[in-house]
Amino acid sequence: MARNRHGGAPRRGLARRRHDGHPVGLTVIAAAPTEPEPDYRLLYLRAQRRFERERAVRLEVEAIAERGLRDLHERERHQALIEAVARHANGTSSEEDALDFTLAEVCGHAGWAFGCVYRPAARDPSRLSQSSIAHSAGEGLEVFAAATARAEFPLEIGLPGRVRASCRAHWVPDVTADDNFHRREAAAACGLRAGVAFPILVAGEVVAVVEFFAREVLAPDPAFLAVLSEIGTQLGRVVERARAARRLIHDATHDELTGLPNRTLFLDRLDAALARGTVGAVLFVDLDRFKLVNDSLGHAAGDAFLIEIAARFAAVTAGAGVDHVLARLGGDEFTVLLDGRPDPGAASAFAARLLESLHEPIVVEGASLHATASVGIVMAEPGCGSARTLMRDADLAMYRAKTAGRARVALFDGSLHRDAVRRLEMENDLRAGLRDEAFVLHFQPIVSLADRRTQGFEALVRWRRTPDALVHPGDFIAIAEESGLIVPLGFWVMAQACRAAVRWNAAEPARVPRWVSVNVSPRQFRCDDVVERVRAILRDTGIAPGLLKIEITESVAMENTERAIAVLRSLRDLGVGISIDDFGTGYSSLSSLHRLPFDTLKIDRSFVGAIGRDGDGIVRTVLGLARSLRLAVVAEGAETAAQVDALAAMGCDQAQGFHFSRPVPEAAVAALIAP
Repeated sequence: MARNRHGGAPRRGLARRRHDGHPVGLTVIAAAPTEPEPDYRLLYLRAQRRFERERAVRLEVEAIAERGLRDLHERERHQALIEAVARHANGTSSEEDALDFTLAEVCGHAGWAFGCVYRPAARDPSRLSQSSIAHSAGEGLEVFAAATARAEFPLEIGLPGRVRASCRAHWVPDVTADDNFHRREAAAACGLRAGVAFPILVAGEVVAVVEFFAREVLAPDPAFLAVLSEIGTQLGRVVERARAARRLIHDATHDELTGLPNRTLFLDRLDAALARGTVGAVLFVDLDRFKLVNDSLGHAAGDAFLIEIAARFAAVTAGAGVDHVLARLGGDEFTVLLDGRPDPGAASAFAARLLESLHEPIVVEGASLHATASVGIVMAEPGCGSARTLMRDADLAMYRAKTAGRARVALFDGSLHRDAVRRLEMENDLRAGLRDEAFVLHFQPIVSLADRRTQGFEALVRWRRTPDALVHPGDFIAIAEESGLIVPLGFWVMAQACRAAVRWNAAEPARVPRWVSVNVSPRQFRCDDVVERVRAILRDTGIAPGLLKIEITESVAMENTERAIAVLRSLRDLGVGISIDDFGTGYSSLSSLHRLPFDTLKIDRSFVGAIGRDGDGIVRTVLGLARSLRLAVVAEGAETAAQVDALAAMGCDQAQGFHFSRPVPEAAVAALIAP
């Protein structure tokens, strides 16, 4: 069959006719080409490949979404852990509380089975040892916990040592396969595998290491390590706050110079011991003449001196083997609480050891200094009262030791308290006496041994405590000195003595004027305005400056030699005479004595009283020294004619004492200066 040009079957021709029946042409109609049979296998493969691609894409998208959700969930859990630790850390000042909470939270959050904390070991801070803080999530970890409690870690050794050396977290996937993990056997026995540890840092210092263990092998997780680092930062802030709080408490309860407990902490410990009933005794220790060290060498040397003494006392206290408490109250005062109920003999023996610790000289700035102390002891009897009562009584006993000659130990008894009450009453009466001017002056003549004529008088104060009784200075001057009342009293005496001298010299203008001598107390002499006060008295009383002599003791002059020289020169420039009183009883050196601007030296009555027995040599030595320094000499306490004759024979210039006259009121002075 013929085919058309398209390769298909021939089309049939159909005559087209007009309406009248005539054909008008031939139309060829070609048959449509036939479609080939579809390849269904190929189509299936194509569809399958498309489906697989779509499925892979869908799975990848689902995996990405799942990972994202999982990561998001993990981040949320991590963030929740950080926030929980931070919230707790910000709400506590206790390191232990914050660490204990952290261990429990981390173990609960991530399923870690065991956690613990390491700190520098007390006996060797270069090594880490486990603190009391640990957490076990589950049973069967006792062997590993015991091995951890026993272990210590130098730098680079074990997880804690590596963390401390590097100051960063460290992760071990399987500790049983780690040669640098010395608890491998214990870990394997308890089924522990992965381990991680991180540092707690304060100012770049590793103050603790926190360690966790899991029951399965775990690869390092950078995200979790970052969480642990953040937790370490939070805990570091807690430790820093706790340290700051401890520093504040320590500073508030300890002496800054020596590091010993201060008065506040000592009283607190004493109150606690009284409540327990374990107080045996309280010792009050006061250094002798410490002010001399400060004044002569300066406060820096004084501080070094105190630090060494505190160290010696601390060594004695620590060596007692009992929980005694040593404290510094301030200045040169220390206290000791003897615990364990020692008897008076044991307490005295302990005090003796404190004094013995001072026997070796203390070298400060090249100077070799010798220290002594006075110790008062009060035994804590049942119902003895409060801590402050014991402190008061120990202080009273110390005062007795000091007045008995220093470098001594004294036990408190009831009479000391009665004496203290009496002294307090006397102090109150002295204040009232100053207000009411209940004091009078008596005058003792100072006589020339050449012609036995009165040259001047020493003014001596008497206190009219009651209308019918005069109290002698020996009974109240010490209390006035301690209380500071001696300063207003002393200048009042000086002014009244000057007025008296003006009166008795005005009554006999033709006679040679008689001067008056007045004692200046240590506290008076230490006043910054002592020269100005004397100048004001000279101006206000109208006395000729040369008719006033002031007396200071040898020890006062030596307290601060340079200041003493400056003050005495200023007084001498006013025209005032200056005497050194009670010479021979102090501790002046000849190298200092010749620099002091004295014009008179007064020999102490104790040497005059020994004339004819064993005092002649001392008196001759003093007289020779005075002549070499061109000083006039007055002998005090001349009571017999023999003493007066001996003094005159030795070349002594003047003397005073009962042989010539007792101190008399101003009204009797005229009779003593009559020819």
